[in-house]
Amino acid sequence: MTRKIKIKTIELEQLLNVDKYDFPKYSTQILNLANQNAQGTRPKVVGQLSDLIQEFNGKTIKEWENWYLKKHPKAIENASDKIFSMVENFKDVMNKIDKDLITTWVKDLVIIKTFIGLRFQEAILKKISHLLNKNYRLAIPEEESQGIDGFIGNIPVSIKPHTYKIKKALSEEIDVKIIYYEKKKDGLNIYFSL
Repeated sequence: MTRKIKIKTIELEQLLNVDKYDFPKYSTQILNLANQNAQGTRPKVVGQLSDLIQEFNGKTIKEWENWYLKKHPKAIENASDKIFSMVENFKDVMNKIDKDLITTWVKDLVIIKTFIGLRFQEAILKKISHLLNKNYRLAIPEEESQGIDGFIGNIPVSIKPHTYKIKKALSEEIDVKIIYYEKKKDGLNIYFSL
């Protein structure tokens, strides 16, 4: 019979005999966000920790600390400096965040980003049709039921994420040209042949 157990974080700390730090409420969320932005604990700053812990042959937290700091004597300070600088940026911007800015941010998220996220198919059709010097139109419901998202000139097209190509057992079969897109942090990559 297979058994399942759970060791909670507090118990892990006790079992491994490590110090438990008591951080002020919300501070770790802010520090995590600052670290994400500053990239203070990336391998180039603090070393590849998953590899380093494998190299370490000691037993205690104190041995680990001494061993690690001999290998990377400036890592903690360098990471702290990067994160501190980002926290200072956060402090500066906090004074600029008021109710109006929050309302603008919420509107940008709920109205603009949602609209763009749900309507980018039209932007793709518009961009490609402009490049090809042709007209475009979105599909009507009857055409959508055939897997058509729109037309460039008189060519019916379907717009799919680039991962669609990779999927093996697709139940739908689309008999039109497919335009693929890939969402990136800075926009969309579009792949097509018309």
